[in-house]
Amino acid sequence: QVQLVESGGGLVQAGGSLRLSCAASGGTVNNHHIGWFRQAPGNERDFVAGISVSGTLTRFADSVKGRFTISRDGGKNTAYLQMNSLKPEDTAVYYCAVFWSGLFTSDYAREGNYNGWGQGTQVTVSS
Repeated sequence: QVQLVESGGGLVQAGGSLRLSCAASGGTVNNHHIGWFRQAPGNERDFVAGISVSGTLTRFADSVKGRFTISRDGGKNTAYLQMNSLKPEDTAVYYCAVFWSGLFTSDYAREGNYNGWGQGTQVTVSS
């Protein structure tokens, strides 16, 4: 089973940018659809973005459309979440995971279809 590791979080001012990375500590991400989720204090873990194995299909939560992009680099065995125009409401712990079951085109936002969760990386956006 693939286990993922997130990195790249930090403290940034509103309007700033961060790029999160998602790498496999064992195995490879290259054979899996990948999803990014986030969890703010007191909230459930919510879908942020997803990318297919080929990289040709991407999906975003409405709250981040036009500000976040998702990509992957097979050579580096890593997926990325580029976050621009950050807002205080983007503050959360961000997680990546592999899509494990179901049909990605319809189930990409369902947390239960993912596993291999990393420990998360904290993103804090100050106003």
